[in-house]
Amino acid sequence: MQIFGLDIGGSGIKGAPVDLDRGDLAQERFKVLTPHPATPDGVADGVKQVVEHYGWTGPVGLTFPGVVTDGSTIRTAANVDKSWIDTDARALFSDRLGGHPVTVVNDADAAGVAEMHFGAGRGRKGTVILLTFGTGIGSALFVDGRLVPNTELGHLELHGHDAEKRASSKAKEDEDLSWEHWAHRVRKYLAHVEMLFSPELFIIGGGVSRKAQKFLPYIEDIKAEIVPAQLQNNAGIVGAAMHAAERDG
Repeated sequence: MQIFGLDIGGSGIKGAPVDLDRGDLAQERFKVLTPHPATPDGVADGVKQVVEHYGWTGPVGLTFPGVVTDGSTIRTAANVDKSWIDTDARALFSDRLGGHPVTVVNDADAAGVAEMHFGAGRGRKGTVILLTFGTGIGSALFVDGRLVPNTELGHLELHGHDAEKRASSKAKEDEDLSWEHWAHRVRKYLAHVEMLFSPELFIIGGGVSRKAQKFLPYIEDIKAEIVPAQLQNNAGIVGAAMHAAERDG
């Protein structure tokens, strides 16, 4: 079974048809840059461009980098334009895509669901936290495999700062930090999250998961097991498609 999955991020909008039997992309993903400012109309145009690249006409699952309530209403917009707040995202995207059935889910929640079903969290019980390091830090919290939706652990205060302003991969790039220096910031952040939630497992997602060997060896003194996301930066696309299939089914 194939469903289209699309992942909206602070820097890029990427998507592809997803093979839900394998939990993998059915075709190579296509990506466009997120417009700046990332307004609802601008992002919707990018979404349309990605979907039309494949000539797709069926259901579409989308992720959004913020809190999504009732499967539609945007409540936070830390890394996109503030005009997203209170937008009916499902109606906006469905209209822009010519009436296709659309579902919308928090981006890290989507990535977490995919990793728990097909990837690094498969079969894991207890408390598992997936953290996506990108433009910001997204989080997905699971207890015995069940998602606690819309956690925003990237906005925990750490040493007087929003954690994602110090430890996201964007912060690494903006400040030209070495992998070791950045890893020390990530370690402090993980220690703070561990103190609050005592997880058995941290899954590290986002684009940096492809380069886990460059920074994970520097992260010490964390009791929880730490592993890179197996689906890497495709997890959000796969999770978005899973969400759409569940709602459409």
